[in-house]
Amino acid sequence: MKLKLDLHDIYNRGSDIDRALRGIIDEAVAKKATLVEIIPGKGSGALKKKVLRFLDQKDVKQLYHRVEKDSKNFGRLFVHFRWK
Repeated sequence: MKLKLDLHDIYNRGSDIDRALRGIIDEAVAKKATLVEIIPGKGSGALKKKVLRFLDQKDVKQLYHRVEKDSKNFGRLFVHFRWK
């Protein structure tokens, strides 16, 4: 199962971004999704850095397996999950 989160609509609202990221990670855990695609967009890269900082938090980091930056599209990240 793959989930997708597009942050274009809320790019300038910090608390909404954190809430959306937390929501998609919690949903992935609940549904045991294998992949979450997060689209911060290309822009200046500030939103992508914010997403990466969120994913690097200790309590969030333990929930997923790895983060992959899309080599073909700078404005997209993949969060991989591994379930036993």
